[in-house]
Amino acid sequence: MSTLNTSSSKASSLKRGGFIYWLLIALAIVLVDQITKQAIEHSLHYAERLHLLPFFDLTLLYNPGAAFSFLAEGSGWQRWFFTGIALVATVLIVHLLRKHPEQKLFCASLSLILGGAIGNLIDRLLHSHVIDFLLFYWRDAYFPAFNVADIAISCGAALLILDEILRIKKQKKTKG
Repeated sequence: MSTLNTSSSKASSLKRGGFIYWLLIALAIVLVDQITKQAIEHSLHYAERLHLLPFFDLTLLYNPGAAFSFLAEGSGWQRWFFTGIALVATVLIVHLLRKHPEQKLFCASLSLILGGAIGNLIDRLLHSHVIDFLLFYWRDAYFPAFNVADIAISCGAALLILDEILRIKKQKKTKG
């Protein structure tokens, strides 16, 4: 009986430790995102560009919309809309991380998305816009400026898709 309780408490402790690990990854992303945004905001004036490579500049831009300036032309309602989405996503992701901490790829993707969502949420709450500063271009073709949070969200989404593909592949293999 005590062996069962011991192994059950070890599993619970490992699960809790895994959950905390995933939250720490998200926190690290939030910190890197906020530090880089503040560094750029203190180093550049709005719309100023610092040329680094033939295809890359640092610049300070404000995005009141979502990814790639989606809905940036709105009258302000989008701030609260995207804040609400980020809050709902945060609650859902924390629940999933708590429930499945042993699923490494799944949780890694969720941690990246969580860290990015919180990083951009902080901007929306503090500034009413997201601070973007990474600008890639080729000649006259520009990719919308973005930030560390956007990178984390994009990588997290890609990993989430990969996780689902691998899960389906594994499922087919065990059935067939």
